[in-house]
Amino acid sequence: MKKKIEVIISLLCVLLFVTGCVSTPSTLETSVLQERKISRKIMEKGVLSSEELYRWFMSEYPDSSKSMIKRIARYYVVEADSEGVNSDVAFAQMCLETGYLKFGNLVKPEMHNYCGLGATDKDHPGEWFKTERLGVRAHIQHLQAYGTTLEVELKNPLVDPRYSWPHKARFAEDIYGLANTWAMDPLYGEKINAILDKMASFANVR
Repeated sequence: MKKKIEVIISLLCVLLFVTGCVSTPSTLETSVLQERKISRKIMEKGVLSSEELYRWFMSEYPDSSKSMIKRIARYYVVEADSEGVNSDVAFAQMCLETGYLKFGNLVKPEMHNYCGLGATDKDHPGEWFKTERLGVRAHIQHLQAYGTTLEVELKNPLVDPRYSWPHKARFAEDIYGLANTWAMDPLYGEKINAILDKMASFANVR
């Protein structure tokens, strides 16, 4: 009888140990997810994956081309990471500038211009880029120019034809610094922030 009790106690101990081992990663994972926070600073790492950006975009505009949005989201994460730019901010700004890739103003889809580079009037509709990825790269480089000083060099070959202008005349630490600089709209930062709030809500981050 005593031996049976010892065996039962041993089995209970093993069961408690295994249960603890299984539940611990889940607890840690939940903690990590809760700590994720989308920054409004330009030169900080984005927290949303390309898959999260894609799924959020499709939740807003389900009729969009799935393959294109997946590509664009992936380009934003990869290109931003390479230059130390906040991919969440860049993607949100792209949504604002292009009307969620509907375009419709001076810039046309075939221009691959995702941030209104050089678009001022009908005689100056904006810069053209050969591919989607180069257009994304130009956007990231332009943000990097706003968010850094001259001594910070680019990692990828320069494709932004207007890269040197912000370095000489502008500096923005966060999205709010893009108002009256990148765009003359005094509420430009708030508009990007509103998009970031929607992204954060969808991805269950702060």
